[in-house]
Amino acid sequence: MRSNGIKYSEDIVPITDMKVNPGRIVNQVDKTSRPVLLTNRGRGVAIVQSLKDYEAQTEEQSFLRGVVQGLMDLEEGREINVSEVKKRLGLSE
Repeated sequence: MRSNGIKYSEDIVPITDMKVNPGRIVNQVDKTSRPVLLTNRGRGVAIVQSLKDYEAQTEEQSFLRGVVQGLMDLEEGREINVSEVKKRLGLSE
């Protein structure tokens, strides 16, 4: 699920809030599908994100890296035909 955009009044919290009431922060992240920026002395130090959103983001990044690599391979002439792919995968007819 994509984040809905940051709400500065809710999504930036001091790290001490996480120490005092971690359940509130975790519930907020789960409910809003928005990450929370933890700060220490006014500087960002960590992001709290739901596991589901983290996994989806990681999968999307991996997919996009694969697409970019494929496009680079095509651009540089590194390509093979479908019958060769089937042969390499043991799917020959």
